[in-house]
Amino acid sequence: MRNRIKSVLATAIVAATLLSTQNSVAEEPVRGGTLVTVLGSNVRNLNSAVQSGIVTGYPGAQLFAAPLRYDEDWTPQPYLAESWNISDDGLSVTLNLVKNAKFHDGVPITSKDVAFSVDVIKQNHPFKSMFAPVETVETPDDHTAILKLSKPHPALMLAMSGQLMSIIPQHIYGDVPLNEVKTHPRNNEETVGSGPFKLVEYKSGEHVILDRFDDFFIEGRPYLDKIVMRVITDPAARAIAYENGEVQMGAFESLPRIINRLKKVEILTVTDAGYGAIGPLDWLAMNTQRGPLKDVRVRKAIAHAVDKNFIMKALMQGTAADSRTGIHPDSPFYSSDVEVYDLDLDKANALLDEAGFALNDGKRFDLTIDFGWPGVKPQVEYVKAALKKVGIEVEVRASADFPTWAKRMGEMDYDLSWDTVFNWGDPVIGVHRTYDSTNIGKGVWSNTQGYANARVDEIMELAAIESDPDKRKALYAEFQSIIADELPVYHTNTLPYHTVYSEKIGNPPLGIWGTSTPIDQVYLKP
Repeated sequence: MRNRIKSVLATAIVAATLLSTQNSVAEEPVRGGTLVTVLGSNVRNLNSAVQSGIVTGYPGAQLFAAPLRYDEDWTPQPYLAESWNISDDGLSVTLNLVKNAKFHDGVPITSKDVAFSVDVIKQNHPFKSMFAPVETVETPDDHTAILKLSKPHPALMLAMSGQLMSIIPQHIYGDVPLNEVKTHPRNNEETVGSGPFKLVEYKSGEHVILDRFDDFFIEGRPYLDKIVMRVITDPAARAIAYENGEVQMGAFESLPRIINRLKKVEILTVTDAGYGAIGPLDWLAMNTQRGPLKDVRVRKAIAHAVDKNFIMKALMQGTAADSRTGIHPDSPFYSSDVEVYDLDLDKANALLDEAGFALNDGKRFDLTIDFGWPGVKPQVEYVKAALKKVGIEVEVRASADFPTWAKRMGEMDYDLSWDTVFNWGDPVIGVHRTYDSTNIGKGVWSNTQGYANARVDEIMELAAIESDPDKRKALYAEFQSIIADELPVYHTNTLPYHTVYSEKIGNPPLGIWGTSTPIDQVYLKP
């Protein structure tokens, strides 16, 4: 295992050297300037050690450093940890920290801050599985942190990157109990971080302003002097800002009509590259513990009645990719070799007849379908129309607000729902939660389908501790095959996140974490 890690490091160093050489030949990065960028919704908390979500992730990854960072092909790269080792038994991960790292107030970053950050994340972060096997963090010296695990945990590598493992200062946040760090006043005011940029001003609903941190531990970075993150919640207003040059870069644009509109602007590049670790998926969730949906034949009939091609072409307007399983197509663990459900009304009707739901005056039974945000109402209305063709009457239930929808989902008070769920890097972090039989009905984005399969649980347990990537891939291939056959959710498409940037942007963030990773290499062309 140690040799493999050393090999990965050597490969990463060579690749980084080659990339640096290529960039220097093609174009030398320029220091200075102010990047005006955009956030599509308001930021509640800048501290990504205690808050998940892409809106927190963008400023959070600039304010706080993580031990690792990842390139475009899912290879880990040194960041706050200059190197690392995994013990042969997989029960110990040693991080060798860079020697010159400081927090924004000048206090050195030490291994004790790493240990403290792990404790804070375990106590406060929504993704409990990320660090659940970490029992202790030993700190034999200031620059060595040893994570001791109760079992092998290969997902830890991705969990130590992006916005998932922000290193926060113990001398700032240690003045309150661990469970109170989420509401600490320094999360949004006078924030002291460890990343390439420091906080200047946060105004809820308006902006986040960051300045370059001159004592950042990577010499010469960041390239930018300042980042102004404007909060613009209206997609049309963001489009205008891109078009007239008010905003030079933004990410996580997902509205098809806006994406296609911006693709026509000559000065802009609009790309879906860089969201593999975020792993956003759209799907039709089904409550397998309720009414007709208990029968897998009914769930398969629904899948055959819903035309994915219509969703992809008419609703998503060619901006999304096909998705067949709960693992994102850009993930190295994705398998497309699963059962697919082409539009086939005859087969749908036959399955419903076989399940004992005969047509009676053109109707078989009633279902409800929920949705949590206005942007997916077209999908919901389409599903209603599609299922009517096979005798299923669907009532669309709009929630008063997102918390109302989330409560319904968490309590499993629904039949069908159109949902968007993220993978968050490793399947252990963002995928298992949907299918784990011990996680049924434990809040929104848990196993709200009420799905239980002993073999699926066993596969997830095995994959969670398997250190061999090929063996993990084989396990997840079987997992995806079972899920596609039993259909607790019908997987339709990726959510079409796109990054938009002007011709003045150099080194746009197109790695697997999108802008939930440091943009210390982004620069403004003269």
